Order: sequence, then structure tokens, then C-alpha cells
Amino acid sequence: MIARWQRGMAGAGLAVAVAVAGAGCSEVKSTASGIATAAVASATAAVDRKLDDIKDGADAKDEITLGAPGKDGDGRTTVKVTAANTADSAKSFAVQVDFRDSGGNLLDTTLVTVSDVPAKGSKDGTARSNRKLSGDEVKTEVGRALRY
Repeated sequence: MIARWQRGMAGAGLAVAVAVAGAGCSEVKSTASGIATAAVASATAAVDRKLDDIKDGADAKDEITLGAPGKDGDGRTTVKVTAANTADSAKSFAVQVDFRDSGGNLLDTTLVTVSDVPAKGSKDGTARSNRKLSGDEVKTEVGRALRY
């Protein structure tokens, strides 16, 4: 019974990865178990949906800086996200943070919202990976960012 469930989960992970890759997300890297691949595909799809739901958002990728990645008490990768608001009124920012290995392979992605950043000011938030990321050094980058 357990072996059948594991094969089913691996197959489901592969199916999700194939579906996401077919939809334009070719960066998802296949893994032996398929479970990590499914987790990355699921996180990517969730972030894309949330960003797509933001109406009248302006590209703000150049207004975001990331600090050095670290680990929290649960062993998840974290990074400080600073949003610099260049607008004349307070704005909020939705920032997609991608976690990659040294080879550039996507390990995880998450969305952080930095709300009510004052006009011509800046404010910090923290992005946290959805799970513990193992392997070599984890690097972070801004995937997309919207000011709204």
C-alpha cells in the first residue's frame, strides 16, 4: 500500500512538473523523488497567481534590493527584502523571491508583501523559503516585483 502511494506521489509530482514546464516554467529541475519538483512547481504557480491578481501594478523590480541569505530557527532560508518607493504616495510591493543553487537551478520561490511603504521612503520585509533547502550555497534573486 505504501509503495503504491509513493509511486503515485512521484508520478503526480512529475505530472505537475511537466504541466508547469509546458506552461513556460522550464526552470523547474527534476529530482529523484519528484516531491521536491512538485513543491517548486506548486510554489511557482501560487506566486504567479497572486501576482497576476494584482490590478494596476507597476513593474518595481529595480526598486527592490535583497540582503544576504541566512537561515531561521526552523532551518529555512530567509532574506531581507527592501522596497524603495519612488512614488509620491505610499505604496505596497509584492515581491517574488527565487531561491537558487550555485548552478542557477530553481530550488524554491515565495512571495513577500511589503505594505504601506511611505512616499520616497523604504521599508523592509523578510522572504522565507517554503521548506528547508539542502545542497550547496543558496542564492536569492528578485523574480518579479510589483508596486501598487
